[in-house]
Amino acid sequence: MELSRIKDSLENGLLSFPITDFDQDGQFNPVTYKSRLEWFLQHEISSIFIAGGTGEFFSIDQDEYAAIVDVSVATVKERVPVIASTGKSVKEGIKLAAIAEKAGVNALLLFPPYLTECPQDGVVEYARQIISSTTLPVIYYNRANGTLSAANIEKLAAACPNLIGLKDGTGNIQELNDTIRTLGSRLSYIGGVPTAEIMAEAYLSIGVNTYSSAAFNFVPELANKFYKALRAGNKAIVDQITREFYIPLVRMRSRKNGYAVSLIKAGAEIIGRPAGAVRPPLSMPTEAEVAELKLLIERN
Repeated sequence: MELSRIKDSLENGLLSFPITDFDQDGQFNPVTYKSRLEWFLQHEISSIFIAGGTGEFFSIDQDEYAAIVDVSVATVKERVPVIASTGKSVKEGIKLAAIAEKAGVNALLLFPPYLTECPQDGVVEYARQIISSTTLPVIYYNRANGTLSAANIEKLAAACPNLIGLKDGTGNIQELNDTIRTLGSRLSYIGGVPTAEIMAEAYLSIGVNTYSSAAFNFVPELANKFYKALRAGNKAIVDQITREFYIPLVRMRSRKNGYAVSLIKAGAEIIGRPAGAVRPPLSMPTEAEVAELKLLIERN
């Protein structure tokens, strides 16, 4: 797939992040996952990010990862770009990148290293080694212990010609604006905080046109309606959906760590597209919270 098409998908259109299907025994279920991807493709999306944060990248092993990328590439058939996650450690990140490249994935999303505290120069080197190991274009996920300053992102971009994008997971508009003004069109920029719609107007104000939509997993029509209204400048619709749906969802999400993923899986089950439970260390919502989420979905 041409790089221009991948970059355009990052800069215009709704970015979809499917949950990963597990069966009743907690094992990857390729049949229902394939069905989920086909359902995604029936809606207006610009790309599919597989095995991402919403897809529990942190909880899947290398064999499962290989199965996920294989099913995804075979199902999507380049109708839209398929972007797979990599990271964890340098060695594992390089291995996963190689698996994705061999499978025919179009680009990679590089997650932060698995460590609670990291120096900036160490994170740059972590990213450089993984990005330099592959010919695939790579988007750097700027979040958590992998958050880099504008100056260090600039260093990474200079060292890695195949670094094409930055996904913001911090919600720090000041720092992101600094990065955008520093690197300009060298990178494509996408919003990536949990329930990114809540930040969509702020992102758009500094030139970030797209964001990751996890809620698309259970309200695809509403997610698209919101995105179209945002890009069209229809403030009335944006305000209404934000107030009536996304703010209540964010309030639910904030009750417990991990609900940014767990509520998405619960929502998928509510609409009749179950993907199994999340894996530890995450936990599923309570019955009362599921009922609350069901009512929120029905109202919107």
